[in-house]
Amino acid sequence: VPPYEMMPTGTDKDEERRSTTVLIEEEQPPPRDHLAWSLCSTLYGNVLCLGLLAFIFSVKSRDRKMLGDRNGALSYGSTAKYLNITALVINIIIIIIVITVVA
Repeated sequence: VPPYEMMPTGTDKDEERRSTTVLIEEEQPPPRDHLAWSLCSTLYGNVLCLGLLAFIFSVKSRDRKMLGDRNGALSYGSTAKYLNITALVINIIIIIIVITVVA
């Protein structure tokens, strides 16, 4: 037997339809824009202008976040993060090559 609930005999179908449903969404953390990291990449290792590009995408991410466009902010923020990672890896490789050549 399926687990159906029987309607009480004393209630009317119109009263059953007047119920209110409230949906509560979980509060999600705001998307990260990586602005400080992008600023450091711009000032301390702007290889191939990747730090400057990361800074531009970080500012765009912050603007989208202020406008309430969560998907746009996530997209620009992730692009800024990947540009920062690429700039950091290239800077580390250059430092290792310089230390190796000097030593």
